[in-house]
Amino acid sequence: MSGSRYLLDTNAIVALLKGEVQLIQLLQSADWVGIAIISQVEFLAFVGLSQSDRKLFQQFLQRVEVVSLIASDTGLIQRIIEIRQDYRLKLPDAMIAAMAVQSVASLVTRDREFAKVRELTIVNW
Repeated sequence: MSGSRYLLDTNAIVALLKGEVQLIQLLQSADWVGIAIISQVEFLAFVGLSQSDRKLFQQFLQRVEVVSLIASDTGLIQRIIEIRQDYRLKLPDAMIAAMAVQSVASLVTRDREFAKVRELTIVNW
């Protein structure tokens, strides 16, 4: 194992489920792959999502860890607030960034807004 840990942004999830070869290769040797709960919500809220897309996503969820947000996790909540305020990210993006940092994982994304967050390691496939 390589010791690599990855949290996937929503755009990476979409690319992965479409069969993006570079992304598949990147994740094959990962020790841990996760997604933020907000990415699960964002994906399932896409307009025009087909039944086969939903089924594929459910299969995907069985292979990754969904990082949740609970009220008692005050450290994560504080980190979300700080990232939102310090970098002026949209709240869903601040949640994803904070969850990647908290999970000691690189964020896999093509969204350039995340580059502002100094404590975040970004992987652009």
